[in-house]
Amino acid sequence: MGHKEEKVSPALQQTTQIMSEMLHAAETLAKIGPAISIFGSARLKKDSPYYALSEEIARGLANTGFTIIAGGGPGIMEAANKGAFEAGGTSVGLHIKLPKESKHNDFQTISLPFQHFVSRKATFFMNSLAYVVLPGGFGTLDELFEAVTLMQTGKIPPGPVILVGTEFWGGLMTWLRSQLEQTALINPLDRHTLVIEDDPLRVVQHLVDFYQDHPGILSRQPNAPV
Repeated sequence: MGHKEEKVSPALQQTTQIMSEMLHAAETLAKIGPAISIFGSARLKKDSPYYALSEEIARGLANTGFTIIAGGGPGIMEAANKGAFEAGGTSVGLHIKLPKESKHNDFQTISLPFQHFVSRKATFFMNSLAYVVLPGGFGTLDELFEAVTLMQTGKIPPGPVILVGTEFWGGLMTWLRSQLEQTALINPLDRHTLVIEDDPLRVVQHLVDFYQDHPGILSRQPNAPV
């Protein structure tokens, strides 16, 4: 009788792929220096004012020495990568293959493809000091709330989370404070960490000032959670 080949379960196969993606990303990004992740919708076009804001913020941060990490796709992600790339900075794209985002953008010095959201998201949070969040849908909200959750639970170091666009984010922030914070369903929100800002120059300055006031954070390796 021939030897019957043992089948690998789909769960084990997927777990192996996720671990492989995370390991490759960690090795690739080990020496990128202090990095800021920029989140936002893939659906916003180049004529959106938020596209221009994302590009300007990324350019300003790159000019101050920060690496920019974005999703590697179109829309806000493209604008962030483009701003950093054209400023001569390090522009990292973490691209995931989706039906509506089949092509990564062309403004990356480091491009990492992912099959799985879990390994892609872990790569963002293991390599970023702070987060700039522009308008987006469920994916952007997922990234925003995971960043705040990981900070409040001590799994990543605290850092600024800047929401760009008062008109877009104002209602959400009011709800968070009235329905979650005031009823003690979450820890109090740090007014110096989670902020709304419309001016790209002030976004950049807020991040520069924060890390000038907290030099010890920059000396930590952002690649490993606390």
